[in-house]
Amino acid sequence: MIDQAALQRGAAELGLALDDRQSDRLLAYGALILKWNKVYNLTALRDPASVLTHHLLDSLSVIAPLQRERPGRVKLLDVGAGAGLPGVVIAILRADIDVSCLDAVAKKAAFVQQVAAELALPNLRGVHARVEALTGAYDVISCRAFASLPDFYNGSSQLLAADGLWLAMKGKMPADELAQLPAGVNVFHVEQLRVPGLDADRCIVWAGKTAS
Repeated sequence: MIDQAALQRGAAELGLALDDRQSDRLLAYGALILKWNKVYNLTALRDPASVLTHHLLDSLSVIAPLQRERPGRVKLLDVGAGAGLPGVVIAILRADIDVSCLDAVAKKAAFVQQVAAELALPNLRGVHARVEALTGAYDVISCRAFASLPDFYNGSSQLLAADGLWLAMKGKMPADELAQLPAGVNVFHVEQLRVPGLDADRCIVWAGKTAS
């Protein structure tokens, strides 16, 4: 079982006051990851403490920055979402964001669909496809340890709305990747994050399309 008090404490350190429903859903989501992991190998982490710090709190660290950058109703695509990180956590905390968790592995997209059903999240869906084959327009496109920044931007550029934002979660400042940005991409902020209980570098690379 994931420690509810530790979840609440960690969220508070991130400036988030979880209500009972959000807390219950996050705990239920963590329990589903641990349960499905035994069969489907969704993530390398197997114990509740690691799922709390490396998955739930790590994903919660983007909520306040995302609220600042996109406070209203938006469509978000989480690319290479795997078990739904950070997309599911965003959907739990932000009912006003329509979240699609995209993964090329069918069982991972199916898991997100199961989470949406079990947690009664109408704003969440799992999508099984490759990012290059997808169509549509999204206000925010996120990823977490999905690919290099150039690959992320090149692969999803056709899906980003004209005034949309890329939200890339990274560990250390990815200086090499930032030096190889494709044309048309404007990185306007690299935001350092501190995740409670996680002794590791974390940052968000914020980008948009260069005004043509």
